[in-house]
Amino acid sequence: MTKIIAELCQNHNGDRNILDEMVSAAAENGADYAKIQSMHSSELTHRERFDKGLIEGGKVKIIKRPYEDEYERLKKLDLEHEDHSLFLSLCKKYKIKPCTTIFSLSKIKMISDLKFETVKVASFDCASHRLIEEITKFDFRHIIVSTGATYNREIKKTASILKESKKKFTLLHCISIYPTPLKEGHLERINYLKRLSNSVGLSDHSNPEINDNILSAMSMTYEIDFIEKHFTILDKDKSKDGPVSVNPSQLKELSSLTKFSKKKLLDYIKDRKIDY
Repeated sequence: MTKIIAELCQNHNGDRNILDEMVSAAAENGADYAKIQSMHSSELTHRERFDKGLIEGGKVKIIKRPYEDEYERLKKLDLEHEDHSLFLSLCKKYKIKPCTTIFSLSKIKMISDLKFETVKVASFDCASHRLIEEITKFDFRHIIVSTGATYNREIKKTASILKESKKKFTLLHCISIYPTPLKEGHLERINYLKRLSNSVGLSDHSNPEINDNILSAMSMTYEIDFIEKHFTILDKDKSKDGPVSVNPSQLKELSSLTKFSKKKLLDYIKDRKIDY
């Protein structure tokens, strides 16, 4: 049966009380894992080309994301060491498995010392082979890697590093468009990932207000092991990731879909009558 990872991302807005409520709601509505992000604003790198961005021929070549604005945004969302400890205790309290995304070399030992068993590498680090190699040296039981915005040759090397480490690992198909239109889902890529790993899944960034859980339902017809979906308990305009996040009722529906047969999944998709 497909397992659900509720990606809390930055939807907690740096508030411990919201984090508590999110872990509780994720567990109550059927998620198997709750996941945070181990990043820190102090490690943000200033790259001048992002301050102004670049548009050529009507296409965005470099996104505009000024350093000062991004630093101020992220600073409010920092999760310190004690927040990670709190998160682990909340997961134990609400009986849901903890997971975190590691974004930098400096965080690996801290996460290992805290006894996280499952960790994730984000799409934009799928080709950060040194980071992945360092993660494999620690006592993590399961490493999950998203593969969005990554060339096949880079994914192959990542899979090779993970196989050589003898670690359990999962590759997630991912489209790094927020939100992801259904026509850009490219779920056939799941079959490619299955040639590289015996455990695969989907990181779904579609908009549930427009597309329900269709992309996730379609992915489950490929008999995948995991679906990662951003999760929020706030109004969806109250956080940056809100538009691609499921709320508790949408998460509950997603969880129920994991119990459907392939025929029932196809009926669910057909009944939505959404053009894609």
